[in-house]
Amino acid sequence: MALVVAIGLLGPLLATPAGWRLPVLLGELIAGIAFGDTGTRTLHPGDPTFTLLADVGFALVMFVAGSHVPVRDARLRSSLRIGLVRAVAVGLLAVPAGLLLSHVFGTGHAAVYAVLMASSSAALVAPIVDSLGLSGPHLLDLLPQVAAADTACIVALPLVIEPSHAGRAALGALGVIASAAVLYVLLRWAERSGKRKELHRFSEKRRFALELRISLLALFGLAAIATRAHISIMLAGFALGIAVASVGEPRRLARQLFALSDGFLGPLFFVWLGASLDLRAVGHRPSLIVLGVALGVGAVAVHAVTYLLGQPLPLAALAAAQLGVPVAAATLGTQLHLLRAGESGALILGALVTILVAAAAGSLSARRYRGTPTPGSQAETAAS
Repeated sequence: MALVVAIGLLGPLLATPAGWRLPVLLGELIAGIAFGDTGTRTLHPGDPTFTLLADVGFALVMFVAGSHVPVRDARLRSSLRIGLVRAVAVGLLAVPAGLLLSHVFGTGHAAVYAVLMASSSAALVAPIVDSLGLSGPHLLDLLPQVAAADTACIVALPLVIEPSHAGRAALGALGVIASAAVLYVLLRWAERSGKRKELHRFSEKRRFALELRISLLALFGLAAIATRAHISIMLAGFALGIAVASVGEPRRLARQLFALSDGFLGPLFFVWLGASLDLRAVGHRPSLIVLGVALGVGAVAVHAVTYLLGQPLPLAALAAAQLGVPVAAATLGTQLHLLRAGESGALILGALVTILVAAAAGSLSARRYRGTPTPGSQAETAAS
């Protein structure tokens, strides 16, 4: 654990030079790659304890990402429409792109490739936006686009990767979403009735941290439902985050979550993710390297179509960032023996391409859209 925390400091180290404008998570991923399966193999991502903590970090990162979507901001109503239109346009264009790659490489996984290229990662985009201090109306349009694409692809992935169990996956996703909706109703009642404020005052006076404990209870409960239904825990975290954001996240809870996520479990997850990537296996088959690069470039290309819908190209490239969906596809595909040898590595390589492009796009965007924090961001919450 000391080693994981120590090498995770590469993230803040690389993000420190103001001129570089690199997101913190990029350094954490690089550190994981260097010490994991691709590099020295000092870290063992298959260790049960390491994997468990990484899963908790993943769920928490998605929870925080969902809670940062400014669903209560009145300006989001106008942004929601254009964000959904852009997400749908990218999804439609990803279908022929997936068919083309499947035909060229002869894998028969057109639907999986289409979902991957259409996906966006709130777990990546939100930290990049926060760490670089990006703001402005274009950023407000970006958030619902990423949230819609992320949610839709999270739900769609189990359906396309294992069509024989699509019904079970769909029911599981509906169960998680319905449970999050019930929690939203309870949270709204507690807020309107004043019970939440009473709990807050009591917890603060007695130093019980009850808001954090209850939030983690809800998060792990939804994650348990997702696990039982064989769907990604990222849906559980993101759905709960949206529910909390819809009611309004207490400032004290936001600070506690920031410390827990950004100070420990979030970096641990990104280090674990980098350590779990075995890019050596891809290197033995040049065609898989080409497939991975094609998936990454294809994702950026289909997202670039939103330029025709008024989105600046750097932000379109930022929206193409992938993380959870490729990881879930590689994991599920490997466990179910649905992917060819080394193909899971190609999926991850494609995600790495989008992450590098997103880092560069974020750096470029910082020169144009840096200023007052976007509503719902960590910076705004901390300032409050």
